[in-house]
Amino acid sequence: MGLVYKVVSQAQWSEAERDGIFRGAEIDHRDGYIHLSSGKQAEKTVSLYFADRDDLVLVALDAERLGEALKWEPSRGGALFPHLYAPLPLDLVVWSKRFSSRDAQSLRALIADDS
Repeated sequence: MGLVYKVVSQAQWSEAERDGIFRGAEIDHRDGYIHLSSGKQAEKTVSLYFADRDDLVLVALDAERLGEALKWEPSRGGALFPHLYAPLPLDLVVWSKRFSSRDAQSLRALIADDS
């Protein structure tokens, strides 16, 4: 199983859990797809866009189960990033865990557990 990850605020994730679906954050709505990261990309994504935050959730998704709605497209530095062109039903979530961007080691440990 190849995992991809979404970083969201606890408030956004609580809303998704209430609704049973994640429709994306503001940046996702603006760009027309849900931004995801591979395990190798997640730490840099967190440092660039979620620095100094204690209210985060890392959501793990099985890339294969996302089907044709998942596209790998050039993004930061030309690297291929996973983009989901559909809302995310929560039954496709492998796991979700809270973390702080102030503790890079805990983020690495979450991702390493899936390697």
